[in-house]
Amino acid sequence: MLRTHTCGELRIKDVQQQVTLTGWVQRLRDKGSLVWVDLRDRYGITQLFLEEGKSDPKLIEAVRQLGREFVVKATGKVVERQSKNDKMPTGDIEIRVETLEVLNPSKLPPFTIEEDTDGGDDLRMKYRYLDLRRTPVRESLQLRHKMAQQTRTYLDSLNFIEVETPVLIKSTPEGARDFVVPSRINHGEFYALPQSPQTFKQLLMVSGFDRYYQIVKCFRDEDLRADRQPEFTQIDCEMAFVTREDILSTFEGLIRHLFRTVKGIDLPSLPHMTYADAMANYGSDKPDTRFGMKFTDLTSLVQGKGFQVFDGAELVVGICATGAATYTRKQIDELTEYVKRPQIGAKGLVWARYEAGGSLKSSVDKFYNEQELKKWAEAFNAQPGDLILVLAGPADSTRKALSELRLLLGTQLGLRDKNTFSALWVIDFPLLEWDSEANRFNAMHHPFTSPKREDLHLLDSDPGKVRANAYDMVINGTEVGGGSIRIHDRPTQQLMFKKLGFTDEEAKKQFGFLMEAFEFGAPPHGGIAFGFDRLCSLFGGVDSIRDFIAFPKNNAGRDTMIDTPSTISPDQLRELGIAVVEEKK
Repeated sequence: MLRTHTCGELRIKDVQQQVTLTGWVQRLRDKGSLVWVDLRDRYGITQLFLEEGKSDPKLIEAVRQLGREFVVKATGKVVERQSKNDKMPTGDIEIRVETLEVLNPSKLPPFTIEEDTDGGDDLRMKYRYLDLRRTPVRESLQLRHKMAQQTRTYLDSLNFIEVETPVLIKSTPEGARDFVVPSRINHGEFYALPQSPQTFKQLLMVSGFDRYYQIVKCFRDEDLRADRQPEFTQIDCEMAFVTREDILSTFEGLIRHLFRTVKGIDLPSLPHMTYADAMANYGSDKPDTRFGMKFTDLTSLVQGKGFQVFDGAELVVGICATGAATYTRKQIDELTEYVKRPQIGAKGLVWARYEAGGSLKSSVDKFYNEQELKKWAEAFNAQPGDLILVLAGPADSTRKALSELRLLLGTQLGLRDKNTFSALWVIDFPLLEWDSEANRFNAMHHPFTSPKREDLHLLDSDPGKVRANAYDMVINGTEVGGGSIRIHDRPTQQLMFKKLGFTDEEAKKQFGFLMEAFEFGAPPHGGIAFGFDRLCSLFGGVDSIRDFIAFPKNNAGRDTMIDTPSTISPDQLRELGIAVVEEKK
C-alpha cells in the first residue's frame, strides 16, 4: 500500500508515529508562517501542517501550489494539535509533513466537495464521481452497505439461500411497462428486463428451495419521482410451507433486526391494520401512524340541515387538528386552496374552530348553530384549542383528499419527525380493482396473489368483494414492502387469469410454464419484496432515494454523466433486425 494509515484512523495514542497518508486535498489554509492542508479520503479527514523555520522551504512552496482535489501522498510525524477540533474524529492530532508527492493534479472542480456544496442537482449528477467524494453521499452508501450486510446476516441465520434469477426474461402485460431488449439472433423477438423475479422465485419453491432471497435489480419503465428510479433494488424473498403469519413474523423480524443493528433502535411489534380500516380512518393504504388525526364520519350527523354541499354528498368526513385553533383565516384559506388543487381534487373546505374559551365558530354558522357544532366536537372528541376540518363529496376521492390534508397538517404541526418510526402491517387488501376504462378487473397486486380461502366462492358471484391474502409493510406513511401468499394450483390460477380477462391462449402463452409447474407438486408458498433503496432513504432520514444509489438517473430517466439513453448506429439497428429510416438527402 502507498499509505500506512487512512485519513480517518489516527488518534492521540498515535502521537510520535511516522506515517504516510494518501488522499485528496480538500482545503489549503496559508497563514504565512503556517500552512495547513485538510487531506481527505473515504475514511475521514486529517490535517497536515508545515511551519516556516522548521519545514523545508521548498516543500512549503510546493504545498502552496496544491489545488483542490489534487491527489497527494504525504509522510510525516503525528503530533498533538494545539487547537483541537472536537467535531472531527482526528481532531486531536495533525501531521507535521516531511515529504509530499503529488500523485495526480486536478482541474478545479465544478462545485465545492464539502458537506454543504454549492452544486445543484443537475451539476452534481453530471459529475457524480465527484459528488461521491462528499461525506453525506459517502455515508449514505455506507448505510446502504451495512443494511445489505445485515439483511444477509439475518436471512442466512434462518437458512435462506441467495439465488440469482435471470435478467433477460419474457415480457408480460401486467404491471408497469417493461424495458425491452431486442434479440440479435432471433430477429423480431425481444427479451424484457424483470420488473421483479416473481415467477422465478415461485418456481424455486416448486424446485424445493423452500427459503429463497435475493438483493436484486429490477426495472420499470414508468414516470419518475423522488422515491422512484427506472432501475431499483429489492430485497426479494419467498418461503414454502408457510402461512401468512409465518411470513409476517419472519420479515417483521428482519426489519426489527435492521433497526436494531443499523439504527440502534428497538422497534416495537408491528400492529396489523386491515385495508378497510386504513381507508376508513386515514384515506390511505399506507397510513402515517406517527400521529393521530383519524377520520371521523359526519355524514349522518350533518345532513338534512339545508347545507347543500353536505346534503348532496356521498360522504362528509373530517379530522381534528389538536391545538390548531390558533390558525389564522389566512392559514385556513391556504389549506382551502391546497385541497382545491387539481391533484387533490376537493371542491372546498369547511372548518370549525373550538375557541380556548369553549365557544365554537365555523365557516357554516349560517346552517349550524353552536349546539349542533358541539355535537361535531363530541364526535371528534375535540377540546378547546382544536381545529376541525371537513370535506364532502364522493367517498373515495374525498377520503384521498382528506388524507393529503392530514399529511400536510401533520407536517405543519411538527408531527412527522424523521427520527421517529412507526411501522405496521396493512392486510386484507382487495384481490381485484375495477378498471372502468378497460371495463374489466385488474389485480391489485399481481395475478399470482391468492384469494383468502373464505372469499374464494365470491370470485364468480362478486369478485370485487374478494379479499387477497396480501400484506404491505408501512413505515412512516411509506410502503417499504409488500407480498402475498401465492396461488399454487393450476385450476385457481386459471380462474384468476379468466377473471383478469385473459383468454386461455393468452394465459398459456404468457404463463403456461408456471401453470404446468403447478402440476408437479407445487407446495403452498408466499413471499415479500422490500424496496431496498426506499428503505435506505427512510433509515437515512431523507425523501429522495438518489443519494443511496451510486449512479442514479434524473427525473427524466437520464444519466447525465454518461449521457444515456442515447442513439445507436444504423449498423447496430440493422444487426438487431430493427428497420432504419434513412434520412432524405
